[in-house]
Amino acid sequence: MSKKRVLIVTQEMQPYTELNEISEIARKLPQLYQSNNLEVRVLMPRFGTINERRHRLHEVVRLSGTNIIVDDDDYPLIIKVASLPGARMQVYFLDNEDFFKRKFMLEDAEGKGFEDNANRMIFFCKSVIETVKRFGWPPDVIHCHGWMTSLIPSYLKDAYSNEPLFNKTKLVYSAYDSPHESSFNADSFIETALTRNLEEKDLDIFKDANGNINLNKGAMLRSDAIILASDQVNEDAKNTFESMDAPKLDANQDIEDKLPLYWEFFEPLVAEEQEAE
Repeated sequence: MSKKRVLIVTQEMQPYTELNEISEIARKLPQLYQSNNLEVRVLMPRFGTINERRHRLHEVVRLSGTNIIVDDDDYPLIIKVASLPGARMQVYFLDNEDFFKRKFMLEDAEGKGFEDNANRMIFFCKSVIETVKRFGWPPDVIHCHGWMTSLIPSYLKDAYSNEPLFNKTKLVYSAYDSPHESSFNADSFIETALTRNLEEKDLDIFKDANGNINLNKGAMLRSDAIILASDQVNEDAKNTFESMDAPKLDANQDIEDKLPLYWEFFEPLVAEEQEAE
């Protein structure tokens, strides 16, 4: 029997980005899954803060060359790869000079979120799907970490529902703090995020009761399983988490205690895929 395939999509990951809730768990989970006989790949943005020489990134020419449309403009997608230190797996970095070639990741030197963070997120989520299509590598599970990945569940469930590559894919979403969504203009964000046959009403799940954008809420509502990974998640998202019938895990505790909980939660999702075969 071939190994089950798990794609981890994360906005941050050690050792490429600084230590925080997302980067630490996103670094540990790939090896946890790999140690349990799963085939794992990782996708993340190639922020300008990542030192390509130190981490030995190089472009994958055969995968690069796609243009991603964001707000009616074309942006070239460059795909780079590096081997994760201490592990036998590859991390793929999705790059574009307009969106990621900066001295800071998500905020400027004064700590203010970049004005185009919404477009950067849309570019990244669209790029993830196009990259997996170029892999020709159908994932059994996609595990998304953080607000920059939050459109992926909706895209796969609604815009790419007829794509054979994703027919059996289960979506797991881990919710963390999403501080930059408060600056998003709701109508503009939803209009720009549309792709393929999506309509604006399909993305209304990303609005809270006041009409503001709530990225974690929208991602949870289109995922097959959800993880509350931080106590910084806002109340509306926490209420969505509590109200859902999907498999869910409250993993908001010390990092060393999380890994057994993650595998206990994750293993049945993979087992279901094995039984389906």
